Amino acid sequence: MAEHTSSSITIEATPAEVMAVIADFDRYPEWTGEVKQAEVLEKDERGRAARVRLVLDAGAIKDDHTLAYTWPDELTVSWSLVKSQMLRQLDGSYSLAPLEGGRRTEATYSLTVDVKIPMLGMIKRKAEKVIIDRALAGLKQRVESVVAS
Repeated sequence: MAEHTSSSITIEATPAEVMAVIADFDRYPEWTGEVKQAEVLEKDERGRAARVRLVLDAGAIKDDHTLAYTWPDELTVSWSLVKSQMLRQLDGSYSLAPLEGGRRTEATYSLTVDVKIPMLGMIKRKAEKVIIDRALAGLKQRVESVVAS
């Protein structure tokens, strides 16, 4: 059974600036570390990614998977697994909350992962936490460097 993990970070940028980096899948290999290739396969009626293929290399875990994205509002993006070699489930989201009148943003990353290979729940939750913390740190660094330039 998959369990849900989430964490938050404060980013020195507006929610729109943060979401622009999240939505720019072509640049994920430049800042995420684990994503070696990202390809938008399909877009929605507003031109946002609806299906994305990601090739991951996180050391012991290598995977090629496709995710379906939904954009419920300007502050939220969610995804779910369409297909994968190693994963049974990969559901996640970024939720953004404006701080200080919108000059800063609290970004919350939530993730639910279930792998096809047997793994102890405690080890899986620790791996999820590492993935989330790395993703948030990478997002913060990327957004703040883009905004500063």
